[in-house]
Amino acid sequence: MPGKEKRGTGRGKSHGKKQKKPEVDILSPAAMLNLYYIAHNVADCLQLRGFRWPGAPKAKKGKAKT
Repeated sequence: MPGKEKRGTGRGKSHGKKQKKPEVDILSPAAMLNLYYIAHNVADCLQLRGFRWPGAPKAKKGKAKT
């Protein structure tokens, strides 16, 4: 049909070198201020920074649908 675009004509992902993520200081003043507002206690703070305890439930990604 005229006026219909073909599917799959877009560019694919490039397979070049992956860029390394810059090292982030989790003890910087900006990070500490952010943590102050999002963490409720020490255990929460450690969990948000990636230090989980054995047997901890895995965090769900994304928003829960209501």
